[in-house]
Amino acid sequence: MSKEMPYKIYLSEDEIPKYWYNVRADMKTDHSPMLHPGTLKPMTVDDMTPIFCTELARQELNATDRFIPIPEEVRNFYKMYRPSPVVRAYFLEKALGTPAKIFYKYEGGNTSGSHKLNSAIAQAYYAKEQGLKGVTTETGAGQWGTALSMACGYFGLDCKVFMVKCSAEQKPYRKAVMETYGATVVPSPSDTTEVGRKILAEFPGSTGSLGTAISEAVEKAVSSDGYRYVLGSVLNQVILHQTIIGQEAKAALEKVDIYPDIVIGCAGGGSNLGGLMAPFMADKLAGKKAPHFIAVEPASCPSLTRGRFAYDFCDTGKVTPLAKMYTLGSGFIPSPSHAGGLRYHGMSPILSELYHDGCLDEARAVEQTQVFEAAELFARVEGLLPAPESSHAIRVAIDEALKCKETGEEKSILFGLTGTGYFDLAAYTAYNNGTMTDYIPSDEDLERGFACIPKLPGIQD
Repeated sequence: MSKEMPYKIYLSEDEIPKYWYNVRADMKTDHSPMLHPGTLKPMTVDDMTPIFCTELARQELNATDRFIPIPEEVRNFYKMYRPSPVVRAYFLEKALGTPAKIFYKYEGGNTSGSHKLNSAIAQAYYAKEQGLKGVTTETGAGQWGTALSMACGYFGLDCKVFMVKCSAEQKPYRKAVMETYGATVVPSPSDTTEVGRKILAEFPGSTGSLGTAISEAVEKAVSSDGYRYVLGSVLNQVILHQTIIGQEAKAALEKVDIYPDIVIGCAGGGSNLGGLMAPFMADKLAGKKAPHFIAVEPASCPSLTRGRFAYDFCDTGKVTPLAKMYTLGSGFIPSPSHAGGLRYHGMSPILSELYHDGCLDEARAVEQTQVFEAAELFARVEGLLPAPESSHAIRVAIDEALKCKETGEEKSILFGLTGTGYFDLAAYTAYNNGTMTDYIPSDEDLERGFACIPKLPGIQD
């Protein structure tokens, strides 16, 4: 190991950012407005407040303020597990025999095991400040549900979580952790909501999807006095809160005089990649030197690489606003892959617009057996068991490092390791037993999803 650069690069508590960065304020093309599902008019704060906390609705629609202050109580909570380190992956570099410098921003140092707590504590704070009784949400792999249950437990809020059914079956101990923090967890689709009962009638035995779980959570929120709905990805407010990741990463790398050539993040709804790349994207939007940005998604749910850029509902039950995004159609039900947190039919409107405009340089879809091959190599040489979601980024980081081995280029690669894999042992077992399979939707599968994209004359391109 080089004596010139530490294995882990830390900031001090005083260097935890005091502001979230709103990348939307710097975008050359603002993303298209979210539309009210009834009127098809742009959503206003008043339209959003029956569903979201008022301050979060304001953050969602804020396209002008570059920096938004982090409330002191939220920042103090951050100090329990932040700042998180940037780690030089020396052992992975050695295993690959690459001249590339590989770094990862590690967000697994809290009970939720992921970056999700960065936004969960902020959203719970605003719900408490508004005097609400509780919140509802959905969760895929369970990391968001765990993070939100922690945040609600801290503020004494009730928390109702609709967990995608296949993930609930694959990860029963996630449910146990959420319940330990006081949350109520319901596998989705369920018979506890109208939309859940409708989907079960239409698709008996459905393994669920994030879009379905969102529909149930929204219905429960709007039908329960003193409750609001919160979301762990996709929305602008979530990307905003997660920019603390990229800000810390950029500041830490500056300490060792490194500016990454490549920034890689997994992409399901967008919070992981969006949070990591935002402050580097600010450089690109300002016309400065910037990294090559790569979004990595599962081949089983390829919204960026094979989806359509169109207005679509954010949920399967079609009760949420419509967003202009890369989508596979709100009716697309992905296969029950092990990357539960990436099984969403659409992509963040911010990331979608950046990708459409060419600012987000590249998207790649990878198969899950290739992902777990990379995950196991990383675990063996770096000593951390990564979550399937983050392992998509590891896969492409390895691929890029091997390209450097072929060319002799000494590029600096940064990726986000934003989840631990300790609740994903069933997936690792399937991979090790040789029973894991790869599913890639056919064109016909995708067309069935695309048929659900609403036809909006005069609005839809």
